[in-house]
Amino acid sequence: MTIAITGATGQLGRLVIHDLIPLVGAEKIIALARSPEKAADLGVAVRAADYDAPETLDAALAGIATLLLISGSEIGKRTPQHAAVIKAAQANGVKHIVYTSLLHADTSTLGLAGEHRETEALLKQCGIPYTILRNGWYTENYTGSLPGAVQAGAVLGAAGNGRISSATRADYAAAAAAVLTGSGFENTTIELAGDVAFTLADLAAEASRQTGKTIPYSNLPSGEFAKVLTSIGLPDALATMLAEADVEVSKGVLFHEGTELSDLIGRPTTPLRDSVAAALK
Repeated sequence: MTIAITGATGQLGRLVIHDLIPLVGAEKIIALARSPEKAADLGVAVRAADYDAPETLDAALAGIATLLLISGSEIGKRTPQHAAVIKAAQANGVKHIVYTSLLHADTSTLGLAGEHRETEALLKQCGIPYTILRNGWYTENYTGSLPGAVQAGAVLGAAGNGRISSATRADYAAAAAAVLTGSGFENTTIELAGDVAFTLADLAAEASRQTGKTIPYSNLPSGEFAKVLTSIGLPDALATMLAEADVEVSKGVLFHEGTELSDLIGRPTTPLRDSVAAALK
């Protein structure tokens, strides 16, 4: 069984390959990358695969039994990009596609959800057995900005008291590796989220505890938060999208009560305190 991973040079893809090597051996893993030279350090075979160049996808998926389709990062282009990968998988007789979707994609009010719903529909129509991994937010989405928050003296956001059931990239990578190497996951959809939800006030409190400083959470109107994000260099469209996403978070869009993720990986998901400690090193 040969396993291919799209987006192999991304942060999630790298972790999945790291987890797969001891499970199946490097010789059974193919890293697919738009820029193959960036994958030279992964320790596995590499093939060029560009979502926007379908002619590369056919060769990339030749002889592949199982495919991990990590959702693309180009918002607005992802549905046709994913469709191109699925078409190449059909042409090459891929036997199982695992896709990284979004938590509660079928009902989510996040702007990101639409392309995931469209891709899920394509998978269900393509005739290839699929597994949809509906990943929640990465904890790193929040802890990545903590050093700056500590320096500024406050955690900023527009998420109110919304509870966030996030998990780390390593947690989601372990889940993907378990599904890619396991059995009985065909034609299933799995909601994946952290065991213990937190609010941004909880995040600020944990940062305060670990630094010995008083770091409050300041909840801003979405427009003001978007201006903060643009002031630190984010493009206007991305800043607006993230600020609007925070408002949806305040309504519970990233909260999940199940323990499917920890059950799948056989351990608790990474505690918030550990993620905060890693970010503040």
